[in-house]
Amino acid sequence: MLKHQLPRYLPSAEELPDSDETPVDNELQELIPGLLKAILLILWAERMDWFFGIDMGIYYHPDYPAIVPDAFLSLGVERFYDEELRPSYVLWDENVVPTLVLEVVSQNYRKEYSDKLVEYQELGILYYVIYSSRRRRKPRLEVHKLVNGNYELQSGNPIWMPEIGLGIGCERGNYSGVTREWLYWYDAEGKRYLTPEEQVKYEAQRAAQEAQRADRLAQRLRDLGIDPDI
Repeated sequence: MLKHQLPRYLPSAEELPDSDETPVDNELQELIPGLLKAILLILWAERMDWFFGIDMGIYYHPDYPAIVPDAFLSLGVERFYDEELRPSYVLWDENVVPTLVLEVVSQNYRKEYSDKLVEYQELGILYYVIYSSRRRRKPRLEVHKLVNGNYELQSGNPIWMPEIGLGIGCERGNYSGVTREWLYWYDAEGKRYLTPEEQVKYEAQRAAQEAQRADRLAQRLRDLGIDPDI
């Protein structure tokens, strides 16, 4: 973005298309980013300094079309502008380049390893994540980190990203009633963060355990001849 000379008049987000209107070629391109965002909404519920966009245009120059990854994460920006929310992500308004972009390859490759890689690299996006459900012999998840101006493939699963304070990885699980391999966020020790459904079940189990402990304590008090309600 900084390499281009911007014109004097810069359109606002409301004046620009919000995506490239290219239909997804597989439902995974919506579900995988949707799960990651749903987990963040719980994990970072109290934080207002992040934004996770899904199929949203990133504008870096008013004369060029937007880049539209399947998802991206920006840190150090306002989570909400107003009740209308963001129609697109405009770099000359935000002044913050996304920290991570995600591309989900399902049926067809869409220049993830050529044009898009170069564009994200030139924009200075720190992490470029590619997930391909088509692969059988190679890892389905690739995390590329920008090092000295070029992307370097990181090894491992999950991959810890210290600048974000999260790891990203893949494993089998259930989301939206579908059991398959999904992308998840992880902590520094490699422990996976719960999905919203798992969080609800966990809270319910914890509440049930607390109720059982309270019942056992009350019974002990009764056995001692003490009224637990006093």
